[in-house]
Amino acid sequence: MPEPEQSAAGAGRAEATRQRILEASFAEFSTYGFAGARVDRIAKAAGCNKNLIYIYFGSKEGLFDATLRRRLRRVSEENPLTPGDLAEFAGRTFDYVMAHPEVIQLTAWTTLDPDTPDPATHGEGVGAKAAMLRAAQDAGDLTDAWDPEFLITFVMSLATAWVPAFPYGSPGLDHARIRAQIVAAVAAVLDSRP
Repeated sequence: MPEPEQSAAGAGRAEATRQRILEASFAEFSTYGFAGARVDRIAKAAGCNKNLIYIYFGSKEGLFDATLRRRLRRVSEENPLTPGDLAEFAGRTFDYVMAHPEVIQLTAWTTLDPDTPDPATHGEGVGAKAAMLRAAQDAGDLTDAWDPEFLITFVMSLATAWVPAFPYGSPGLDHARIRAQIVAAVAAVLDSRP
């Protein structure tokens, strides 16, 4: 029977391998999409045996789902929704996606690639954000002139539209100017009525 320290060390190595696989799969899926991604390239980049991917995640679909869930959770942790200051949240979201365009590339693949599995996480994030906005409206901290689903879609669409991967994005834009206009646009919508 292994010593407790050996078991803990083995578990630590297994978790480190799992994390390397998730990092490698994020790079692979955001670059090639689900259909174009190759498990053998992910294993090579992670420095592990291809069979470990199937042991840890079950399938390529399971790996994609785990990768997307992990990345969207990280985005929410690093850029939390602030219902009381939705305009500044839009500005921070713009900053975040401009610094991490691969996040938008990964999520874009979920709608562009017909072979991409439809992970439940995609809708959960929007639904959770809309619920937070509804709670802020109920508390009187946010205008109730707009549906929360409209507000989160508007904010996220406006803040992410500038990523160069999208047709309207531009690598030569004046970051500070566009950010200021995004914040002002969201503030103007919040101050108006439909």
